[in-house]
Amino acid sequence: MHPIVPTIPVLADHMPNVPQVQALVSFLQHEAQPMIVLDPDYNILAANIAYQRQFGSVDAPYLGQKCYRISHHYDVPCDQAGEHCPMRQARLSRGPDRVLHIHHTPRGPEHVEVELRPILDAHGEIAAYVERLTLVRSASARPSGAGLVGRSAAFNAALAALQRVAPSMLPVLLLGESGTGKELFARAVHEASDRASGPFVVVDCSGLTETLFESELFGHEKGAFTGATARKQGLVETAQGGTLFLDEIGDVPLAMQVKLLRLIESGTYRRVGGIDTQHANFRLVAATHKPLRQMMAQGLFRPDLYYRISAFPIRLPALRERRDDIPLLVHSFLQRAVPGQPRLTIEPDALEALQRHDWPGNIRELRNVLERARLFADDGKIRAAHLPHWDEPATELAMLPAASGAPAQPALALPSPAGATAIADVDDAAAFARAVAAFRGTRAELAAHLGLSERTLYRRLKAQGLA
Repeated sequence: MHPIVPTIPVLADHMPNVPQVQALVSFLQHEAQPMIVLDPDYNILAANIAYQRQFGSVDAPYLGQKCYRISHHYDVPCDQAGEHCPMRQARLSRGPDRVLHIHHTPRGPEHVEVELRPILDAHGEIAAYVERLTLVRSASARPSGAGLVGRSAAFNAALAALQRVAPSMLPVLLLGESGTGKELFARAVHEASDRASGPFVVVDCSGLTETLFESELFGHEKGAFTGATARKQGLVETAQGGTLFLDEIGDVPLAMQVKLLRLIESGTYRRVGGIDTQHANFRLVAATHKPLRQMMAQGLFRPDLYYRISAFPIRLPALRERRDDIPLLVHSFLQRAVPGQPRLTIEPDALEALQRHDWPGNIRELRNVLERARLFADDGKIRAAHLPHWDEPATELAMLPAASGAPAQPALALPSPAGATAIADVDDAAAFARAVAAFRGTRAELAAHLGLSERTLYRRLKAQGLA
């Protein structure tokens, strides 16, 4: 008795009479990746078992349908709808093409990486195309309680670059303003790589003195300095077999940059106070909001280190460049229910106000605004009255909304002379100390005011004895 072998659904009437294509269809049923066969007129001729499981739907038959209708719900090919069409590019180049799209799937919109290859007949003409589809699991095109969320063109461009580089071992440099989600992107690089089962280790380079930075990165031996009562494992050693993320690498002291360069180039290092050479094994991802090229010209950042870490730079868009993603991000944040509190909704006028704002603090600022608004949404609905008054002068940005639609009352305003320190001045230790001393509010509010993450702020406070 022969085992039952699953067969691929095939649109026989439209299948080209080409032996290569017939053999290809038989071969595809054993492929683990979802694949379909298309004719040159965009019709889906066949689909393998993996495609049926991930993308097929009983309610929406796909055989004989145009690929752009199934995946995008378009009435015209992708390039005529303003998107990159891999079939058009493959037809022109007579070679493979790869693109990241948002596809409609039985689960809703999802990021899908599409790789399309032409199949040539004996005369060198394109007889059909085979399309491989890969779900991108590191980001969501729907509201999500965690991870990367977005579907705008600017976000998708950064995500497509991430998908290209993640399987390699190239160092990645994430560039973008503060609050654009660099750590989330770094983690997504790690999780999409072959090292996903290894550790993801974050090194916050901000506010670390030269001695502290070296000890944190390389570890130290017992007795290396006063207080070193035992050997300490450094973060490089912790990252063995995984990914080392150097956050705000532009803040690394110049004297330490040469040691960091040696680590990256040779893959070796020594613990502080040690003589034995240790061997590192990590994938490097770095990030900064600072202009490293300008810093090189000023002698503040080593050119040799820059070219080592920037093998594959990815620019992360500011939130004002992806306004279409704001509703998606808002609903994602509101999904993250606070224990003991009901899930919130947002009124249309409030959502419109959020989309009009320029968001200099980017996603971090959006999250903080929603967290504040949550405190005033007694009936479970965030309204425009619960949001800051961004159109007021800068000294009035601390106006807090009143509950039940009552006029907003001024809260403790941020001190303007010493406390209202510009983000550009935060790197100055004295200015930072003055800002901390003058500020009245929580640590989270201080971090948002200075444009820092709470983790970075804590390290700065600790390093300057202000914690």
